[in-house]
Amino acid sequence: MKNVEKYARGYFMPPVTSLNWTRKEYITEAPIWCSVDLRDGNQALIVPMNLDEKLEYFKMLVAIGFKEIEVGFPAASETEFAFLRALIEQDLIPDDVTIQVLTQSREHIIRKTFESLKGTKKAIVHLYNSTSISQREQVFRKSKEEIIAIAVNGAELFKQCAAETEGNFQFQYSPESFTGTEIEFALEICNRVLDVWQPAAENKVIINLPATVSMSMPHVYASQIEYMSENMKYREHVILSLHPHNDRGTGVADAELGMLAGADRVEGTLFGNGERTGNVDIVTLALNMYSHGVDPKLNFDNIPEIIKVYEQVTKLRVPERHPYSGELVFTAFSGSHQDAIAKGMKWREDENPRYWSVPYLPIDPLDVGRKYEGDIIRINSQSGKGGIGYVLQLKYGLDLPAKMREHFGYVVKNVSDQQQKELQPEEIYEIFKREYVNIKTPVEFMKYRVLDDDDFQTSVTIRMNETVHELSGSGNGRLDAINNALQTSLELSYSDLIYKEHALEMGSKSQAVSYIGVKATDGNVYWGCGIDVDIMASSIKALFSAINQMIMSRSNA
Repeated sequence: MKNVEKYARGYFMPPVTSLNWTRKEYITEAPIWCSVDLRDGNQALIVPMNLDEKLEYFKMLVAIGFKEIEVGFPAASETEFAFLRALIEQDLIPDDVTIQVLTQSREHIIRKTFESLKGTKKAIVHLYNSTSISQREQVFRKSKEEIIAIAVNGAELFKQCAAETEGNFQFQYSPESFTGTEIEFALEICNRVLDVWQPAAENKVIINLPATVSMSMPHVYASQIEYMSENMKYREHVILSLHPHNDRGTGVADAELGMLAGADRVEGTLFGNGERTGNVDIVTLALNMYSHGVDPKLNFDNIPEIIKVYEQVTKLRVPERHPYSGELVFTAFSGSHQDAIAKGMKWREDENPRYWSVPYLPIDPLDVGRKYEGDIIRINSQSGKGGIGYVLQLKYGLDLPAKMREHFGYVVKNVSDQQQKELQPEEIYEIFKREYVNIKTPVEFMKYRVLDDDDFQTSVTIRMNETVHELSGSGNGRLDAINNALQTSLELSYSDLIYKEHALEMGSKSQAVSYIGVKATDGNVYWGCGIDVDIMASSIKALFSAINQMIMSRSNA
């Protein structure tokens, strides 16, 4: 690409190697979660939420299990201020939930913020100012000492306002644009703020290190976090927090490696809504832990309902391929994938293993409110026999013989290819019935009766060319006797009768289903299916259906 020379790496590695996080295999426990959907997420919407929408969203976040929720920037607008007052005055904040509000380090904004919090049971008050080189040089045009003074003055005013305001407050500080700040300077300004606040066991302070703009590969962010964690003053009384954005598409990776590097807390949004490419996606982050057997302490067992509220309130859409949440993330169209999933599900049914392990499905879709039917396997021209057979079995209880599944798979793929569309389960079932079930043309089965039970002499009544005929034959069973009668009387030649039957529950009636394949002299196998309340009748109908397939194939040749 052109102009590549105008770009340079704008981040700063720690002065000493910080790689202890690389010795950890996975995250072993959930962090403290803080949702910033109602502040960071809301400010990124084309049309920000109104008061009622924010209340609905807040209640959903509480139901999911968030114990810390950033509810807004109350000094920024009357809507933000009114929302916070509604939460407090209407007693809508559960006792185990702490709200959080954001304020710049400016006196009138800090005072307005504490005014909005009067009477709250507990709140985190979040102070921030920008510290990066680009912000210092281009926006504020201030020296490092002047930037430190902004933070320290704000921290001191926090203590004064907290003492004057009714409520219970915890303090949080963010060196905004941390990732573009010299790491030693970021450490210095955080320590200066901590010196003012004097954190203690009963009064912990949150230091939040935001990737306001993601500027590096995730391992660099992890090394920065580890350096801060290992060198920060009062560390045992500091809650180290992350706030990754997703500019490089690595927000989740930044958060995961940052937790390995010592972070205790994560701020993010549902589905990653936020400025530019968004904030870290808490749903993905939490369910990544879940897939490793770690309880994320958040309840995402009904993702479809959460998406419904999210899309209604934010006017945004969760993409079809969004990890864990998108409409298609548990869906296989590929024939080989479908076959593996179908076999994996059958293996689980037979073996009842302790741990989830199904090809192509990292977690059980049922655990997040999805369903097997219509979600796991969907059918188009790329699908295979395994998936098509799985859909018929799951939805309609039809367990086709392996070779019949293969034959039907080509039939369905051809239909999908010709119509250039995905086929729904009911469409697949209709194709199956049309192609195989109880076929009456050109030879219609009407009835049968046993003439002699000793040698299975049986008669069968058929209609062919508008004429009724009664045929008789004998064999080693009733079906074999009817089969012999048809071959002799109709001058048919085929061999290798393939037979399978099972019970079928459809609606309120218990029925039997039979499948029969006959191999003609040309080597082709013709399939039929019979469904009837009587198992013998279903077998006969399957035989007639297969024979009719063969006869029609010859007449069309």
